[in-house]
Amino acid sequence: MSQPSPPIYACDAEVDASGLNCPLPLLKAKLELNRLPSGAVLKVIATDAGSQRDFRAFAELAGHSLLREEVEAGVYRYWLRKK
Repeated sequence: MSQPSPPIYACDAEVDASGLNCPLPLLKAKLELNRLPSGAVLKVIATDAGSQRDFRAFAELAGHSLLREEVEAGVYRYWLRKK
């Protein structure tokens, strides 16, 4: 029995914060979210392991939805829906 594939989220904008350390991935994401309309989805790519904690806390505190997060070979991907 195979497991269903997780949903793929289309994104309205993407931020590549690869190679940047805390707090820069979150800062770049916040700046891009400010430009987007409510309901838009932002995809963020980061390589900083601390970004997991940062994005989870940020989404909860700011009221955005963390739709999905992935980790593969040291690359972290997040999909955030702006409130």
